[in-house]
Amino acid sequence: MATTSAYNRLVPNDQDPSGHFAGTSDRSAREGAERFHKRILGLDVGARRIGIAVSDPLGITAQGLETLQRRNKRTDLAALERVIREFDVKEIVVGLPLRMSGLEGTQAEKMQVFAEELRKRFRLPVHMWDERLTSAEANRLLRETELSIEKRGKAVDRMAAVLILQGWMEGRGR
Repeated sequence: MATTSAYNRLVPNDQDPSGHFAGTSDRSAREGAERFHKRILGLDVGARRIGIAVSDPLGITAQGLETLQRRNKRTDLAALERVIREFDVKEIVVGLPLRMSGLEGTQAEKMQVFAEELRKRFRLPVHMWDERLTSAEANRLLRETELSIEKRGKAVDRMAAVLILQGWMEGRGR
């Protein structure tokens, strides 16, 4: 004979008989659930390569994907579109290459333009995240592995994208 513990039968006082909490609607409950089940794309954009990372569905951890070798704007955006569709991405984070002083330079301006192109093309929120020292940190982390110099070189952009995305997610949670 199965028994149900008192713990499993407790119902909060603000829950109505339909199972909803007072003050919430089906729509707000759905929106709350969607907030926790969306992937975020992180990009470390360089002149020759784009490092790519994607979050888990809960937006807690970042995983690196294959680095995109840049060809031209049309090809690059088409490749990013495939990633966005495959992972059902709902937001994008682009590394912003600030100077060590914190000021924006030519490269930061280029990334602002690139981010605006992403917003227009994919109609998704695009956030900028300070990427100072992410490549240096990625290189440091990769040197601690037993990867060859050649393999580390290929992995650095992906690792930088992971650090950008992870930093943004942690910063957002504060």
